[in-house]
Amino acid sequence: MASHTRADGLVPYTIVGDGIADSLTGMPGDAARGRALVLARTTTCILCHSGPFPETRFQGDLAPDLSGAGTRWSTSQLRLRLVDASHFNPDTIMPSYYRTDGLVRVGRNFTGKPILSATEIEDIVAFLATLRD
Repeated sequence: MASHTRADGLVPYTIVGDGIADSLTGMPGDAARGRALVLARTTTCILCHSGPFPETRFQGDLAPDLSGAGTRWSTSQLRLRLVDASHFNPDTIMPSYYRTDGLVRVGRNFTGKPILSATEIEDIVAFLATLRD
């Protein structure tokens, strides 16, 4: 079943099954930039997740380890998990990084805008896809 999503200021995307097949930018992301974003403590992954990052101290332990993420999920599935994790679990504590509608507990700095840009989503997807078992 396909679901079309269009929010103000966001690139429209189509959810098919358990993923978003098409890149939000129309091109692949940059895995090196994605790695830097994953390890950024200000907004993303390392706050809650751990992974194969031996140089990074104080990794999160609230969410699954990112080791093998590219084996466990396709790029389509990874993209939807970042765009809107609540699609899989309405009670998740993981933020919907590319959504602005229907959210609660939104920080003042993020009201009305996504946490990550379409380019940042694609960069993180590109990096996570490289994490293979």
